[in-house]
Amino acid sequence: MPRLLALSGSLRARSSNGAVLRSALDLFDGPTATADIGALPHFNPDLDGEDATPPAPVAALRTAVAAADALLLVSPEYAHGVPGVLKNALDWLVSSGECVDKPVAVITASPFPTGGDHANAQLREILRMMTGNVIADACREIPAIGPKVDPTTERVADAPTLADLRTAISHLATAATPTAGAAPTAAPATAVTP
Repeated sequence: MPRLLALSGSLRARSSNGAVLRSALDLFDGPTATADIGALPHFNPDLDGEDATPPAPVAALRTAVAAADALLLVSPEYAHGVPGVLKNALDWLVSSGECVDKPVAVITASPFPTGGDHANAQLREILRMMTGNVIADACREIPAIGPKVDPTTERVADAPTLADLRTAISHLATAATPTAGAAPTAAPATAVTP
């Protein structure tokens, strides 16, 4: 059964993108975890040189990414771009290799009709450069997210959006499912703590 690790581009406790992320994880048939990227230091190559020991939150993130069979990035768009906290997390993963060939999906949600298309495109390009396996059929841009979220459950309540999320997550799960006879992978992903 594939393991999914999610990274959120929003640190707000009750963000719409957080609701999308939780809804997507609910739809995934397998173990899931969410990385704590808010604890990461600012990316600095001097902290990550050949002889350097990476900071503990960085090592924890890399371990969790390596243990996952697939990655899900869910993010808002800020100023037509990727939120700094998520870009910082990806910067720490660029040179360490955990994302190589890893199936990954990008979902952006926005209160605007564009659905966070700028951030979505930027994240896909960053991940392709990192040689992640971006699963196009699993990527989504969700417009006008506000009324689609139930504030009580902090989940997506809009039926068409949920159906589309289910389809996206199904594509990601298929891409992440180990083939028969493949060597076993690392231990299940767990939530990343500093």
